[in-house]
Amino acid sequence: MIDACRAAIAEGAEDLGFFRLGAAAYGRAEAISFDYAIMERVERVAAVPLISGWSDLGAWDTLWQAAGPDEDGNATSGPVTTLDCHDSYLRSESDGIRLVGLGLEGIVAVAMPDAVLVADKSRAQDVKAVVDTLRAAEAAQADDYPRFHRPWGWYETLCLGDRFQVKRIMVKPGGVLSLQSHHHRSEHWIVVAGTAEVTIGEDTRLLTENESVYIPLGAVHRMANPGKLPMYLIEVQTGAYLGEDDIVRYEDIYNRA
Repeated sequence: MIDACRAAIAEGAEDLGFFRLGAAAYGRAEAISFDYAIMERVERVAAVPLISGWSDLGAWDTLWQAAGPDEDGNATSGPVTTLDCHDSYLRSESDGIRLVGLGLEGIVAVAMPDAVLVADKSRAQDVKAVVDTLRAAEAAQADDYPRFHRPWGWYETLCLGDRFQVKRIMVKPGGVLSLQSHHHRSEHWIVVAGTAEVTIGEDTRLLTENESVYIPLGAVHRMANPGKLPMYLIEVQTGAYLGEDDIVRYEDIYNRA
């Protein structure tokens, strides 16, 4: 394991504000906890007492405990309603998803934009098995979060169909997307907050709230936020293939490939 970790560091690289480990080398390290890998093999161990309110919040039941259950033993987070529930943890990760618990006993229910987990609270430590099952089924939820962060901001998919996709995009002040083109899709951009500087071919223009622009298939284009506030826009993609790898970059201030 130490060889794999050393190789991961040696093959790593600086990526904006953080250090990215060499993925291939790190993948050769065994997935095993520190307790099993190290502590159970050590013959001489010294320990000192520590009184602290710290918790690693390693499972949903520890979040329930840290949240401070009410008189019925329930803890909630986000837009949640409980009716005749006891000893349960209910959490909604989206303002647009109202999670309602009715007659629950010892249950963890977590609603996210792309998936819902319902589990017995005593099995909260077994979520890893759920992830392994989803990964084996090639479910995107095993590894992907609905919101994807980039150096310039983030984007999330609102709706995905056979030949179309609708995204919400946030570009932070000063953020600049790469100068790029696509082989298989065209795009409509609609600014809903802030100001966007849009380049299509040789033409550069400013778009403000409620203004839109069309990017034809194959057109070289770029988007930037020249303002002092985050800029939000809705992107509508149409085409035969909508994968994130359908991109040709010509210039990129973040030096991505």
